[in-house]
This record gives sequence, structure tokens and C-alpha cells, in this order.
Amino acid sequence: MKGIWENLYSKNGLAAKEIAKMLIPIEKGNRIPRIDDFAQKLSLGRGTVQGGLNVLENMHAVEIESRGHLGSYLINKDEYLLKEVAGVNSYLGAMPLPYSKLYEGLATGLIEVSDKKLNRINLAYMRGAKKRIEALKARRCDFVVMSGLAAEDEMKEDNTLQIIQSFGPFTYVSSHKVFLANSKNDRIKDGMRVGIDYTSTDQSKLTLLECKGKNVEFIPVNYMQLFEQLLNGSIDAAVWNSDEIKAAEKLKRIDFHSEQANLLSEKASTSVILMEKEREDIGEYLTELDTRRVTEIQKMVLDNKKLPHY
Repeated sequence: MKGIWENLYSKNGLAAKEIAKMLIPIEKGNRIPRIDDFAQKLSLGRGTVQGGLNVLENMHAVEIESRGHLGSYLINKDEYLLKEVAGVNSYLGAMPLPYSKLYEGLATGLIEVSDKKLNRINLAYMRGAKKRIEALKARRCDFVVMSGLAAEDEMKEDNTLQIIQSFGPFTYVSSHKVFLANSKNDRIKDGMRVGIDYTSTDQSKLTLLECKGKNVEFIPVNYMQLFEQLLNGSIDAAVWNSDEIKAAEKLKRIDFHSEQANLLSEKASTSVILMEKEREDIGEYLTELDTRRVTEIQKMVLDNKKLPHY
């Protein structure tokens, strides 16, 4: 294998790098350009193009079948190997921990759609919108996935940020609800201990709106610990993602009584991509993402028609 990789520094290997870039967006089973087309596009001789294709086949990056006058077809390809040969970049995005089917589906959609593009997306997973914003501003990632509500909040504080893509309502969470430890209660009342996670813009903002005008005690809690805190009686109520199945099965949940919380909850259910305005190369790439296909894949994961991978 070492010898094969060393071939990339030969004349044919350099051709293979350029040919790989042209093959990445072509779907398996489709016809590839003719030798003359490659030669004209890349300003290479026909023999060099054929040599470059041979290098890719020997590396098992592609499998090509000639069908005579019908042309040559891409029978199989290794997306990651092709991109490694092409020497293309990858962009790193940060999104929530994939603890729900919606998050798993969104991550799967982003990865699959980026596989069809020259540059790929890699994802890191971080709990809390504030932490993801910190990573974005420190350039530890190129973009972040968060709710529309949290993104708008950040843009009010920092005009160097922009929403570059939106995936529409109910792609981030299906809804937020108020979860109650005691099933006899029908709302948050005076004297209750209410869990709040200040690192989550959505959870904290909706909690504060729902509790506005009430005499409650706010208990700072890690978002992922809300369920246990409700079960063991450490808190009486908490705003939480209703996609959390274990909580929905064991705890009473109700709609918001706050009209303002209800109005903002749709923004909190919408997935968006936030980035820095000055990163124009990333902006161009993300603008071209097929968001419709991302959400189609997300729905397939939700409907158990596709296994998540991310």
C-alpha cells in the first residue's frame, strides 16, 4: 500500500488527485466523463489521464466499468479515500450531543450531504449553546448548529455572526414542555424549585418566561441531569425537550402557560447554522448545502428507515 501512496507524487499520481476531485460528486452507477473530457478539462494528455485513473483503481478508491460506445461508468467509490487523494479540506461544525433521534438524523443528514461535495463536514458534539459559541469564536470550529432562538440571541450581542442556513421548524426539537415531578400539579406555582441550565439559551429563556411573575426558587442544573433531579425530588419542575423519551414516559408534561414562551418555542424548535460573517469561504460552502436533502435524511432516521451514522 505504501508504494501505491508514493505513486501520488508521480505524473500519473498528480493527475489522479485532479481526477479524484471530479469524481467525488458523481453518484455510483452514473457515467463518468470521457478520457478526452478529462484531458481537456485538466489540460493533460490522454495517456496521463488513463494513468491517473489506473492509480485510483489500484488504490481501490474507484471501480470503473467500460461499456463500449456507452462510455465508462462509476461502479463503486470510496468517498473518504477519494477526498484523501484529492487533498481537499474539511469543515468542522459543533452541534448538540446526539441524544435524540432528531439530533441523530440532523447529524446523519449533514454528513451524508457533505459527502457529495468536494469538501466534507466533520462534527464535534458539545452540550450547551454558549459553549458552542465559545468554540466558534475561538476558531476551534468553523460553524455551529443551534436553535434559531439561541442564534438570534447571539446575533443581538455580536453583529459579526450570521445565520447562514435554516432547516425549518421542528428540526431541532419537536417541542419544549414543562415537566413536573408531582403529577397532581398542573402548572408551575409559587414556592416551587425550578431547574434551570444557564448554559442553554433555549432552556433558560423559556424557563424564565414561564416563571415570570411567580415566586419560585431557581436551581442551577446541568441540562442532562434534569430528569434525575425531577425523579429524586431535588426540583419540582423544569422546561425540557419533549423528545426525551424516558422523561415523557415517567413524568407529567404540560404546555406552556406563558403566551410569550409559546411564541418563542417555534424558534427554539428550528435548527440553524451560525457562523462568523468574515469566513466567506465557509459561508459559500454552507450556502450551497442541500438543506432539503438534509431534512429528508433526518426524517428517514426518525422513521427508522435509515440507520444514523455520524
